[in-house]
Amino acid sequence: MTADGMLQVHTLRKGAPDRPPLVLLHGFPLDHRMWLDVTDLLPGDPTVLAPDLPGFGGSPTGDDVATTLGSGGDPSLDLAADAVAASLRNLGVERAVVAGLSMGGYVAMALAERHPRLVAGLGLVDTKSTADDDAARDRRLVMAETVLAEMRVDAALGMRTALLGTTNRIARPDLVDRIEGWIRDQGPAAIAWAQRAMAARPDRTEVLRSYGGPSVVVVGDEDELAPVAAAEHMAGALSDAELVVVPGAGHMTSNESPEPVAAALAGLVRRAG
Repeated sequence: MTADGMLQVHTLRKGAPDRPPLVLLHGFPLDHRMWLDVTDLLPGDPTVLAPDLPGFGGSPTGDDVATTLGSGGDPSLDLAADAVAASLRNLGVERAVVAGLSMGGYVAMALAERHPRLVAGLGLVDTKSTADDDAARDRRLVMAETVLAEMRVDAALGMRTALLGTTNRIARPDLVDRIEGWIRDQGPAAIAWAQRAMAARPDRTEVLRSYGGPSVVVVGDEDELAPVAAAEHMAGALSDAELVVVPGAGHMTSNESPEPVAAALAGLVRRAG
């Protein structure tokens, strides 16, 4: 855990100091390590920063982050976005290309709304701009209650296969095991806080309509959690978007097929200057 109450921000690559870094926001219920496959494939010399979102990896809990930022109230992705912005400012970063997968994409969109001057380019990977429907919201809240009641993360372990496409659930048992290990490394409090925050998120399609910077939307063609139609919806709302559909991949394109994800993010970095 960080000593100052800020998020733990990992430097995955240290590149040219005169260009905005690429900031990668992880999905649920994982941490910054899910981006390592992509980072290894990025061409050139970008600086790559990867925060652990509240409660995950080495970061303080959502409640502790709220105290540090002088905020209160229920779990919120707005708070997560504010924590990312504050943690980056703490490192001297005022402008960045921001990309997030799934939950990380929700936080990236919250950053574009709440801290627009920070976001030089926006990458949305296997995510969606719409809010949960009632059934999805209820499932999140049930998982939050279960992990806290049991004080273990078993209720989230179904994600180890749900995050993958149908092809890789069978073909990549190594990846299933890897994702399970990442999930088991997280705490019940982090999983509960994040689920409640995601359940409460608003529709941010209008945020995308108002965002004028370069953007890229990436989606696996086997993604069942944020399907191609959701990606097309976001790309249609953005004014300067590239849409990349990754064949044979599900919700974890970053690990199922990292090459096209790395290429898409490298292109976004170039476009953002």
